Order: sequence, then structure tokens, then C-alpha cells
Amino acid sequence: MKGLRLLQGLVLVCILLIPVLIFTFLKSFGTNEYDLPVYFEKGVENPFQECPNSDTTQHYIPEFTFVNQEGNPTGSADMEGKITIVDFFFTSCPSICPVMSKEMERVNDMFREEEKVQILSISIDPTYDTPEILKEYADDHGAEAGKWDFLSGDKVQTYELARCGFVLPTIDGMGVPDDFIHSDKFILVDELGRIRGYYSGTNREDVDLLMLETKVLLHGAE
Repeated sequence: MKGLRLLQGLVLVCILLIPVLIFTFLKSFGTNEYDLPVYFEKGVENPFQECPNSDTTQHYIPEFTFVNQEGNPTGSADMEGKITIVDFFFTSCPSICPVMSKEMERVNDMFREEEKVQILSISIDPTYDTPEILKEYADDHGAEAGKWDFLSGDKVQTYELARCGFVLPTIDGMGVPDDFIHSDKFILVDELGRIRGYYSGTNREDVDLLMLETKVLLHGAE
């Protein structure tokens, strides 16, 4: 009998402790800081001297202006004060781009109503990817200009931007889809133009992490 009462007492104590434990957990969770890195705080390595103005200070996305699917100039000026998710692709890509674009649809759906978040998908085949071609591709993926912009611009500037601005390997296929080489990475850029993360656009779990860390930036975590 005494054993039963003791057991009942222990159960009651556990029940009463549950709210306390939950409160303690939430309080500690609220004070924790999510460790979101800042990339290239000491500059970008430039062993072949292919990137201009490379130094040992914090790297920022350089100035650029391309044209979006509506034919409107869009670029680095539009990134100021916003969180931007960027990828490099081309519409005739026979391999990873379709997967990347489908994953970016998920990102677009997640932040569709968040004014501070935008997406830039930059073509590495601007000769073929005219605004008309990009408009058709954007429509197929439910992209709205100003929220998810598909960009094309000068080819030399495009490749310099990919390699030196976003620090991604990129090789021109000279019009042959199978010969283009580009990264599958989605790049998270903060409102100051600093790179805060790279994520595989062909990996669902990595894209989930991108969306989580975008939310971290939205709430002001450093």
C-alpha cells in the first residue's frame, strides 16, 4: 500500500514539474544564439589573379545590373536591405537545373509573402536565355518578377560575378548544354551583401536548412 502511494506521489510530482521544465526549456531556447557564419571575412583567395579588387577585408557581393524576365534592370541595388537567395542556372540545362528550380519553388512558396526576402536566378547562358525565354521559364515555375527574378546579362560580367562575386566554379559551354559547368549551390546573402551560407539545391534537406537559416536572418540573429 505504501509502495502504491509512493508511486502515485512520484507521478504527481512529475506531472507538476512538466510546466516548469517546459518553461525552463523555452526560456533557455529564447536566449540561445544560432551560429550563422559570415563567409570570407578576410577576403577571397585569388591565386590566379582572375578576380579584380580582391583583398583581405570582408567580401561583399559586387555591383551588377542585369535584366529580368520582364525586361527590367535588376541587380545588386535591389539586394540592399533585403535577404537574397541566389542560384546560377540556364534554361536548357539537361541535368541539375530542373531539380534546382523545383527546389527553389519550395523556397519561393515559403517566403512568398515576406517582403524582405527575394530570389535571383542568374543565367550562365545569356545568349540563349533572353528575357522572353526567361519569362516562359519563370511562368512555368510560378515566379513573379520582383520576388523571384530570372536574370540575364553580359556574358563576361556574368561569369566574373559567379566566380568572383559569389565564389562559385562556372565554365562556359559555348552554347552546348552538356558542356556548361556550374554549381548546384543556393547562396544566402544578407541585407549587407555578405554571403551567409551555401546549400545544395539538389538536396531537399539542404534546402530545408536554407529556409531555416533564412528565417534566422529575418529575425535578426547573427
